[in-house]
Amino acid sequence: MHDPYEWYPVLKLSTQIESFVAYDNFLLVGTKQGHLIMYSVKSKGPDQKHEVQLLRYNKNFYRKPIQQLEVVPQLNILLILADNTVFVHDLSSMNFPLVSVLQKTKGATLFTLDIQNQTDKSLTHKQSYILRLCVAVKRKLQLFYWKNNKFLEFGDDITVSEIPRSIAWCKQAICVGFKGDYILLQLDEGKQKELFPTGKNLEPSIIKLTDSTFGLIKDSQSVFVDMNGNLLVKNSVKWSEIPLGLVYDEPYLIALLSETIEVRTVQPTFLVQTIKIAQSQLICRSSSGVLYISTGVHVFRMQAMLATRQIKMLLEEKQFQLALKLCNVSDDSEEEKIKNRHQIQTLYAYDLFNSKQYYESMKQFLDLDTDPYDVIRLFPTLLPQYSQDDSNSNDNQITKSQNRDFEKSLPALIEYLTEARLKLLRNEKKKDPCELEQTFQVIDTTLLKCYLHTNDALIAPLIRLNNCHVLDSERILKKYKKYTELIILYETKGLHHKALELLQKQAEQGDSTLKDVDRMIKYLQRLGQNNVDLIFQFSGWVLDHYPEEGLKIFTEDISEVEQLSRPKILDYLIKTNKSQIIPYLEHVIYEWNDKNPILHNALAHQYREEYLFLCNLTSSPCDQLSAHNVRAKLINFLEKSEYYVAETVLAHFPFDGLYEERAILLGKLGQHEKALAIYVTVLEDFEKAIEYCNHIYENNVAGANQVYIYLLQFLIKPEDNSILGIAPATPPKPDIEKALVVLENNASKIPPEKVLQILPKNVPIHKIKRYLTISLNEHLNKKRESQILRGLLYAEHLRVQELRIRFESQSIFLSEYNICPVCKKRFSNQSAFIRNPNGDIIHISCQDQ
Repeated sequence: MHDPYEWYPVLKLSTQIESFVAYDNFLLVGTKQGHLIMYSVKSKGPDQKHEVQLLRYNKNFYRKPIQQLEVVPQLNILLILADNTVFVHDLSSMNFPLVSVLQKTKGATLFTLDIQNQTDKSLTHKQSYILRLCVAVKRKLQLFYWKNNKFLEFGDDITVSEIPRSIAWCKQAICVGFKGDYILLQLDEGKQKELFPTGKNLEPSIIKLTDSTFGLIKDSQSVFVDMNGNLLVKNSVKWSEIPLGLVYDEPYLIALLSETIEVRTVQPTFLVQTIKIAQSQLICRSSSGVLYISTGVHVFRMQAMLATRQIKMLLEEKQFQLALKLCNVSDDSEEEKIKNRHQIQTLYAYDLFNSKQYYESMKQFLDLDTDPYDVIRLFPTLLPQYSQDDSNSNDNQITKSQNRDFEKSLPALIEYLTEARLKLLRNEKKKDPCELEQTFQVIDTTLLKCYLHTNDALIAPLIRLNNCHVLDSERILKKYKKYTELIILYETKGLHHKALELLQKQAEQGDSTLKDVDRMIKYLQRLGQNNVDLIFQFSGWVLDHYPEEGLKIFTEDISEVEQLSRPKILDYLIKTNKSQIIPYLEHVIYEWNDKNPILHNALAHQYREEYLFLCNLTSSPCDQLSAHNVRAKLINFLEKSEYYVAETVLAHFPFDGLYEERAILLGKLGQHEKALAIYVTVLEDFEKAIEYCNHIYENNVAGANQVYIYLLQFLIKPEDNSILGIAPATPPKPDIEKALVVLENNASKIPPEKVLQILPKNVPIHKIKRYLTISLNEHLNKKRESQILRGLLYAEHLRVQELRIRFESQSIFLSEYNICPVCKKRFSNQSAFIRNPNGDIIHISCQDQ
């Protein structure tokens, strides 16, 4: 370890030194005889290390020993404890004239100061200071504050259990040491907290380490606490023996021992330097790197070497943490300090890595905002394949992670990369998009490789972020046979053809983890309309081997599937897999309620073709049942569907069969006469004919008033029926009885004038009496309703005429003196106006107001 301090004697007095204090280049000494002496101590060149000059010597300053000295150069005052009283002197004047005597402090044994800087919030930003004083008088602590060149009392005195032997003040906390233990006083809360005993050495010793930290002696070690009394570092600073005095010169803690002076660091704690100065009694700090030590009559000066020189030596010794602390207290500009800190921290991070302190190393890299690629280069096996031969190393001192330590270092790297990724996300608006994308790619690809070694469960979520490098990730996933994750990679990168090829290949292998064809089906379902050709390319294999499951590619109830072009799917199925056409169309029409005429026409054709095909097979009971079921579906579809084009469908139906279906289609086309001809003369199904007529009439279909007449004609004169061009098996015979039943049951629906024209003359009148009665009553009722309606309409007409006459009889007188009540302007000859129901006349442009 280097020696940061040089030391040399500067004074030898003939009187006993009781107290001393230093600031800037000045040294004030208080003697046992009451003398006050002021020196100037200036460093010179390398040959002459210092120059001491006596500035003031007040031989009879006090009659008693000067017990304690403190200076406040910011306020130009000197505080002296002599004759157990605190005195305030003017530091700027030649003979230190007395400013004030704190009479209340009579009997004081020691005091401490708390100085706080304040910046004026005005435009001047003037620096101001708050000075507070705590004086120990027997078992009381007296508090004062400086204002208008005098100390004023600051609250009530605080009574403690014993006489204080050491005190220090930080903001709202005062640490007090008694003979045997320490306490902490919280001024803002008015509480006292017991800390710990002083140990075997009963004498307490307290120093103010920073503006919020105390250093306390316990036996032969220094313990550090904050303003709440909490321990700050786990390892205290241990000394070779019980210190006689302490001072903190950042980053070093200096202790006076009986024969030597030890210089140690606080964190980490280790011995830096030992200086042999025997019988030292007092120590004080003048400024950063300058200290004074008194042995009673001698005064020695400790001068720290330049921080830049120390930092260079510390870096050679790999003492990076201490070098960082020295960088903070150096005289360099803030810009230079930032640059040096970054360089030191970088070296420290690499050294930690080489020392196998991986977590600490990664934390440093994260704090430094190091390029993640530079960190990943420490792990050559994780580099992209195309860059593993990169010869540009970060530093000649860097050693690569050895294989035996690889697994140990991965968790630290994962934690670093995860935090670095979050950091990039928080600052993504400040980064170049292209550069950001490349960085995310490097991070996520490396994380993928790490997870392959540590945690497979995290691979899939990482790949879904869609930042991994395709070729590198593909290679490593294939190597570890992570086919499921490889599919996710292909999908996120839009490489669907590769993904489907892999899925099909794995599904064909019985021992594969992806042998379940359901994975391939779900993948195809997610592709959507933009990839419909790709869906057709790979769905054929699924439909051939797993027809029922494969149809779900086109029928699953998810948005991507429902938005596929259904006519295109129909064409595809017609060309490749005809057995799935009917199930597909049934799902589309019955489940999704598709109204596309193309699909409805197609389903009718498919039902017809399927039925004819089954009829041509051997007449086994199973085939007959299947044919019957298909025909039932066809008839039901033709009856209920409203979206097929009947004319188009009818053109493909045979003339020598499927008569019922033809009748339904003719009915859809409004050709009721032909439809009824089939029911009556071909099918000879009177009930179906009646049902047909009722349906047409009740739904008020076009031609409904003629439908029953057609039926009567076919029943009365079947020999005149040649409308179909189909010769029935047996010549039909007239059926007058059924015709009379139709008349009697539907009397109100059939006009008598038509019936009388077609009924044979030999039909007895009594057989149509009931029909005529009902029919005539129906006509009379309609006539009465028409007369009533006519009367009501005439009455309404008269009422409207009366209103018209009344409104037309009203007149409006408008002259140049009339004023619009809205705009308060007169009406001109060209004004357009309206009259409100209340009689007001306003401009038409004012009506909305």
